[in-house]
Amino acid sequence: MSHYTTIALEIRDRDALVAALGDLGLNVVEVHELPQHLFGYEADVRPEKAEVIVRREHVGPLSNDIGFRKTDAGTYEAIVSEYDQQNGYGQTWRNRLLQRYGRHVAVAKLAKKGFRVAREEIREGKLHVVLRRSA
Repeated sequence: MSHYTTIALEIRDRDALVAALGDLGLNVVEVHELPQHLFGYEADVRPEKAEVIVRREHVGPLSNDIGFRKTDAGTYEAIVSEYDQQNGYGQTWRNRLLQRYGRHVAVAKLAKKGFRVAREEIREGKLHVVLRRSA
């Protein structure tokens, strides 16, 4: 049984989190109002619970569920097994997730002010987004 680790994240917007997960290829995401149990790679019910869940069959072979639990402070923390952290869902993946999350939050806020994305690219590991004011 793989041990789960909880990682604090500066994520507050659930919809932007789900969109960022989709950007990283995790397109099947469960969203719950009340926390639900995560499952291990052998379909064993784990004590860890989360409101946003990517089930193990969508993570990879021999993987565990990946969850995001809402804290009392209103931020989400990631719940990722040691196995999954070593197999593609570690710090580099979290950095990419935070990058995509930030993009979704910024674009949504700026769209309310009349801007739209003209183009975006990643240069030297940094996301560059060019916005234009809509006519």
